[in-house]
Amino acid sequence: MVRPAVELLPSTSIMPARSPYTGASRKLVLAFDVGTTYSGISYSILDPELYYIGSIRRFPAQEQVGGDSKIPTIIFYDKNGVVRAVGAEALKEGLDDMIEEEGWTKAEWRASHLLFKLHLRPTSDSSTSVTHKIPPLPNNKTVLDVFTDFLRYLFKCAQTYIQETHANGADLWASLQDRIEFVLTHPNGWEGAQQAQMRNAAVHAGLVPDANEGRSRVHFVTEGEASLHFCIQSGLTIEAMKSGQGVLIVDAGGGTIDISAYGQTPKSTGLSFQEIAPAQCYFQGSIFVTNHARTFLEDLLRDSKFFDDVDHITQCFDKTTKLRFRNSGEPQYIRFGSARDKDIALGIRSGQLRLKGTDVSTFFEPSVRCIIDCILEQRKSASKTISSVFLVGGFAASDWLFTQLQISLEPLGINFCRPDSHVNKAVADGGISFYIDHFVTARVAKYAYGIHVCTPYVSSNIEHLRRSSSIWRDARGIDLISRSFDIILPKNRQISESTEFRRSYFYTAKTTNGLPDQISEDILCYRGSSGSPRWTDEDAAMYFTLCTLTADTRRLKSTITVFQRAYDSSCYYQMNFEVILNFGLTEFTAQLCWKENGQEMR
Repeated sequence: MVRPAVELLPSTSIMPARSPYTGASRKLVLAFDVGTTYSGISYSILDPELYYIGSIRRFPAQEQVGGDSKIPTIIFYDKNGVVRAVGAEALKEGLDDMIEEEGWTKAEWRASHLLFKLHLRPTSDSSTSVTHKIPPLPNNKTVLDVFTDFLRYLFKCAQTYIQETHANGADLWASLQDRIEFVLTHPNGWEGAQQAQMRNAAVHAGLVPDANEGRSRVHFVTEGEASLHFCIQSGLTIEAMKSGQGVLIVDAGGGTIDISAYGQTPKSTGLSFQEIAPAQCYFQGSIFVTNHARTFLEDLLRDSKFFDDVDHITQCFDKTTKLRFRNSGEPQYIRFGSARDKDIALGIRSGQLRLKGTDVSTFFEPSVRCIIDCILEQRKSASKTISSVFLVGGFAASDWLFTQLQISLEPLGINFCRPDSHVNKAVADGGISFYIDHFVTARVAKYAYGIHVCTPYVSSNIEHLRRSSSIWRDARGIDLISRSFDIILPKNRQISESTEFRRSYFYTAKTTNGLPDQISEDILCYRGSSGSPRWTDEDAAMYFTLCTLTADTRRLKSTITVFQRAYDSSCYYQMNFEVILNFGLTEFTAQLCWKENGQEMR
């Protein structure tokens, strides 16, 4: 038996009531928040008699033992590609000599920040574009390799912590290790392709077996939705929801700013929420403040003897000056050297570089402006009034960021606040709550989804005339033109988890042998500005293949319908099927279905 424990999320007096666990057997849930700068793990032991929810608070080489629930997202590899140091181990004293002597390389963002998560990003969406150059991955390492290594390390840390912290921990772990459910969090802008890579990484890391049963134990939740769960469990949303208004969650992390809007829905038991505007994701997290500082320092020190120290000075800014910056009217200092380091003209005295507070404020300005603009956009597009905004995430700890947002938003009637503690573990804790409580039951389609089809040619239609060079005649004797986009799931449509979006399609041929034995349909995603995209050759750069739906259609041939053409009495054959999309869950699914002896097959 696991020892009785106090739930480590905020006090139950302000939490919504949690339903008892009704599973047949005890299980373990691990939520991994692999952040751009820091990563954390929360976990829950689900038992019919008891919930235990907590965070992994002890990692190898961690300075504040037991006091910090996050580690730097850094991996060092030696020249043979072997993992040599991860997390806090990568920052311990005395490592620099070994790094230099043995030629280690690291997967991180410059100034001690991770890059490999940014290599996962979708490259097709302007909201997830990166304005700064992303350093390359270590030699002979793919993003899957690095993500796999980091998940493997986090999993081992979780195992060690649980075994050492709980009574009979080794036996407890042994009894649960084959029944672990994993929740992986990711930015709002991540899609099916990124989720697939993350699931493959979990398999390669040995978290789950490479089988349907194992892969089904890996779950995904956006950082915005995880943060909502954290806010609900912290009691932050209660007052805002009483009036029936929506709330907006701003998860400001190291790499991304994730913005999500939610409103409460009537439900017979418990709480239920729905997205009330498409979630957004922008690369304007705290690492970009550091990168703006780097650009400034490179220009300032370019012709001085200190130019070679820009990397070090930037790191010092990132670790100290950035964190304590509160007042643009006061000079700011970066302590980087010794008393002998001096250049009065550059503002360097006794190893300290003096900067104007107004210059430092410009490093933050793009992030501040991005958040304000997106909040206003979300309020405008939301289906409910939003008057409350909650700021969470590691970047939320910046007093300057919080103050600037507060100054801009409160005159607009927006109640802007942040939790008083644990903002940096909101996503990991929220990932556990997502699995257990599942508050969000409807989401909003950010884009339009459909397939490429052929449509009957109409000579009086100017759009058809423009494409008359592509006319062809099918087995029915009907003239068709290609490049038509048939929408299955419209943009901005609110989707409940149980709602399926389906459309009927067919193939025709003059003989049964002319019908395909296998079909492949690309599920297209339109990410442009048009509210009703119709043709894939217009705004063509904004159409992307989300996935390819492939099916063996030999069984469908038993369902073929025979028709007779009216004008020449000849026969043609038609094979009918439907494409079904479901986007109400945090993962997109696509299926092909048909009727066989009156029964739907998929």
